[in-house]
Amino acid sequence: MTRQERIRWALWIVIGGPIAVLSIWGLVDNTRLYLLTLLNGLTLASLYFIVASGFTLVFGLMRNVNLAHGSLYLLGGYVGYTIALKTGWWILAVAGGFLAAAVVGLLMQVVILRHMQGQDLRQTMVTIGLSIVFADLMLWVFTGEVHQMEAPEWLQGPIRDIPIIRAYSAYRLSLLGFGIGIGVFLWWLLNRTKVGTMIRAGVDDRAMLSAAGVNVNLVFAITFMLGAGLAGLGGVIGAVELSMVPGEDTRLLLASLVVVIVGGMGSVVGAAIGAVILGLAETFGLAYAPTYSVVFTFIILIGVLAFRPRGIMGKAA
Repeated sequence: MTRQERIRWALWIVIGGPIAVLSIWGLVDNTRLYLLTLLNGLTLASLYFIVASGFTLVFGLMRNVNLAHGSLYLLGGYVGYTIALKTGWWILAVAGGFLAAAVVGLLMQVVILRHMQGQDLRQTMVTIGLSIVFADLMLWVFTGEVHQMEAPEWLQGPIRDIPIIRAYSAYRLSLLGFGIGIGVFLWWLLNRTKVGTMIRAGVDDRAMLSAAGVNVNLVFAITFMLGAGLAGLGGVIGAVELSMVPGEDTRLLLASLVVVIVGGMGSVVGAAIGAVILGLAETFGLAYAPTYSVVFTFIILIGVLAFRPRGIMGKAA
């Protein structure tokens, strides 16, 4: 066994041992609370993944620093809420939230970020400025009141007669399906389609792809548009379980950053792993150690950056 393998096994024991012990204690002490917390963590992870998957495309894959990603999440939620309020159609609200964020994201990429490719500091400063402008505009239009959407009729109410848990929100449980569906779609798009091949090739060698006759600007614009649209989609889906209020954009941006850093830049599978780790850490922290729950996120970041600087699924550029 090599030294690297010994270190890896030692880490598994140091990290996995306490988790296994605490899990057994939680199951024995209060089985229902433990299972509810686990399910809440997984459903929260699904929402984080939906939003962070768009961030993975934009930041992790394209290397565009878009710190206005959280604003696109909130924009999608507000637009979806307005459409649902006017029409009563939840599907139209989802489509409207996705399209609104996608169009704004496309404009950001074409008008601004396209001219700053590879200039990380400029992208950071400009998108921070944009996020402040978007936040003030949304505060002006939608005010500072708390908005919350209703779940569609076919997902309202709890699912009953679940063993041990007894009852659980049908809509919240559906978030698992949304997350898995979007994850499978993105994996297929990036790894099994010609478009995905062009995206990955453009990131690795933009000049060579352009020399092959591919419109690189168009490929990047479509990718950025999809990533922004996923943020808006997450905003609509999350607007039922989480309230829409100024400040949620920052919270979801930070969650997306943590997910991408922990999971590995540019990896959809890594984003899923990072979302699960963050979602479980937050929910178990709030359930069993509310005073120190926020510390768990920083412990995870420190541990990953110390031993896997590129993230769990990250690879050398």
